[in-house]
Amino acid sequence: MIVLAGLPDEPPLARVATALDDLGIAFRMIDQRRHADLHLTFDPAGAQGVLQGNLRCAGQDDIALEEVTGLYQRLHSDESFPELCKLAQDDPARQRFSRFVTLFTVFSDLCTGRVLNRTPGMGTNNSKPFQAQIIARAGFGIPRTLITNAPERAREFVEDATTQGREVIFKSASAVRSIVRSVTADDLARLDHLRICPVQFQERVEGRDVRVHVVGSEVFATRITTTGVDYRYASRDEGGSTELEPFDLPPEVAKRAVALSQMLDLPLAGIDLRETPDGDWVCFEVNPSPAYSYYEANTGQPISTEIARYLAG
Repeated sequence: MIVLAGLPDEPPLARVATALDDLGIAFRMIDQRRHADLHLTFDPAGAQGVLQGNLRCAGQDDIALEEVTGLYQRLHSDESFPELCKLAQDDPARQRFSRFVTLFTVFSDLCTGRVLNRTPGMGTNNSKPFQAQIIARAGFGIPRTLITNAPERAREFVEDATTQGREVIFKSASAVRSIVRSVTADDLARLDHLRICPVQFQERVEGRDVRVHVVGSEVFATRITTTGVDYRYASRDEGGSTELEPFDLPPEVAKRAVALSQMLDLPLAGIDLRETPDGDWVCFEVNPSPAYSYYEANTGQPISTEIARYLAG
């Protein structure tokens, strides 16, 4: 049995559901909006050491956990639900929600089927320095980087890059999404704020962005032409634009991307690459829960269909 879990109308989940329907593959959708109706119980040891348990949603047939052969999860925290946000942290409804998410996450890690993705692989994105070491081991270049909360070190880094004619950008060092921006004179004037929040600074790499989605051993690459520093937000600037088109990765780069996803234990991965004018390939980071639907909608690449096929084995 294949299980999808999260918000049914969220594009990444919705597209996989549609692909499964189109392929005639049965699945069950766990709607997280019905969190008050969801119940999960399991015994990790079970019979003969195999996990056993039940996932129940009021008004629907139970799901036997040992029968789950494929799982695609995009669970959200309680902050995504207005009816929970207004409650105190110790409110029973909010605590119950958190317990369910925790239990479901444990189940996903113990599930014997195909899972997109398990916690150990997802966790590598919580530390960009740790992930960068694995990226380098996979054979990709990484930008010259400084992560610091010391204003004087940040200033030295920027000044050193500037003397070499290189621009510096900054962004979050954690898994929290941030808008990539160039360091400006105004930013240098407020470096004292670093003392309360470490920031990741990188020398900007010239070249063309390519987003790669790996599904199992299959690779889908999208070349990106943009007017912005961060192509995801280029349209916010006056006259800004971003264009996406399918792209054929060189075979050795595609092989390296698959190897990287396997090293990170991420059968589904969104890899941010840039091809430099010299033909080198630099990797910025790997997204363990990629919103692939944005790229699929703009290029027609059948990423959701490949995810459905992967879940079906």
